[in-house]
Amino acid sequence: MSLGVLNNISAIYAQNSLNNTQSSLSKTLQQLSSGSRINSGADDAAGLAVADGLRANSTALAQSAKNASDAIGLLQTADGALSQVTTLLNRAVTLATQAGNGTLSGSQISSANQEYQKILSQVNTIGSTTNFNGTAVFSNTSRSFFTSDGTSAGSTIYSDTVGALTTASVGTSAPPAPTTAAPAAANGTAATSSSAGTVTFTLGSGHATDTYSGNLTVSYGGSNVSLSIPAGTTSANLLSTLNASGGALQTAGITASLSGTTLTLTGAATDGGTTGANAITTASSGNTFTETTPASGGSSAGTDLSQLAIDSSTNAQTVLTNLTSAIADVAYQRGSIGANINQLSSAQSVASNEQTNLTSAENNITATDYGQAASDLSKYQVLSQTGISALAQANSVQQEVLKLLQ
Repeated sequence: MSLGVLNNISAIYAQNSLNNTQSSLSKTLQQLSSGSRINSGADDAAGLAVADGLRANSTALAQSAKNASDAIGLLQTADGALSQVTTLLNRAVTLATQAGNGTLSGSQISSANQEYQKILSQVNTIGSTTNFNGTAVFSNTSRSFFTSDGTSAGSTIYSDTVGALTTASVGTSAPPAPTTAAPAAANGTAATSSSAGTVTFTLGSGHATDTYSGNLTVSYGGSNVSLSIPAGTTSANLLSTLNASGGALQTAGITASLSGTTLTLTGAATDGGTTGANAITTASSGNTFTETTPASGGSSAGTDLSQLAIDSSTNAQTVLTNLTSAIADVAYQRGSIGANINQLSSAQSVASNEQTNLTSAENNITATDYGQAASDLSKYQVLSQTGISALAQANSVQQEVLKLLQ
């Protein structure tokens, strides 16, 4: 290697190494001071993208838990108010029972009726003045409570309605029970050399909103073929259940189709040369296929107490029957509200747990590993000192050329 002074190559090498060391040292100090391993997109672009997505999910879930908590607060307010209504109605029961006794004078019955009317007035007051965040609780309007993880697939809307509370409607009456019946089945047809054998079931007119369950069993090729339909299967999922790959019908070569209210099971296209070989008919036993139709109307208004008084022994006895009904309606409404509270509490718990887990996952990506960072700090501090020394030595070596000119 020749001696020259135009470029100090050793010093350039030392300077480049020192610059790299200073850059790494600065990055390490930034990680230690901020607590975050990723302080810019250059630090870890892929990690930053994942962490930001997790943070967005976590933020949405944190707010969803608060949304559910607010919704629970509203429903608990309604439940507390209805609890007081039950207390008032129980007092009214006492008054009606007392007034129904023939030993009371007219003035005594009148006094009992005055207190009874005050109770009804207070029920009205509770219904009109109970509010949550400035909004009437007993409004008989559907409210939507929203939870989400920040994505459309992870969003859920809970709809709850707290019925109106007046003396004309105390509580909420239970809806009628759904009805269950077996769809009418037609006699099947045998396959011929040119047409397939079929058997049909006629579904109800409300099949779009009905649900199905039980065993759908047909006689095919001389033996029974049965497929179990899970309870609650909707008409939209009925065909996919019947035609499921590997299912009993699919294995036997039977295909289900639905047109309007007619459910058709179709066997093999031909009789295989033997008349009646592929005949498909309704089964004589084992068929428990049923269709459940939900009751229309849902929950209705509660008991009407507005036109009743305990101004006589006879009227008091009538009122007593209505009061008992009103107490039952309030209990049913409180039960419905309680079920909604439990559902929202579950949603709140799920959102909180998911938010915790996502925060942990984000932390694993972005948080500074202080053990590793401290080790890097020590390494880069030493390299910085040795780099400065090396640069100084490289600069002093060039001065050796002067000795040749003496």
